[in-house]
Amino acid sequence: MTDPVTRAEELLREHRDSIDRLDAILVYTLGERFKQTQAVGKLKASHDLPPSDPAREARQIARLEDLANKADLDPEFAKKFLNFIIAEVIQHHKQHQT
Repeated sequence: MTDPVTRAEELLREHRDSIDRLDAILVYTLGERFKQTQAVGKLKASHDLPPSDPAREARQIARLEDLANKADLDPEFAKKFLNFIIAEVIQHHKQHQT
């Protein structure tokens, strides 16, 4: 039988291993997302479209809030996260405009 401290350390390691795997998934997913948004930025630039689409951004924020609620994630956190991503994407799109 394992003592409680040793068992807690084992559980902690398992949780941390899972967190590390999830972090890797997040990073690779963001990498793929930004590849797509870079392509969108180039397409917009080549057709003189504005780098920002406020109507789509609002729809995406509402969509993400709904997904966050369904995933039991704080929707305000999800909204802040998406707003951060959107700001980065717009900056990338503006770079393609020049």
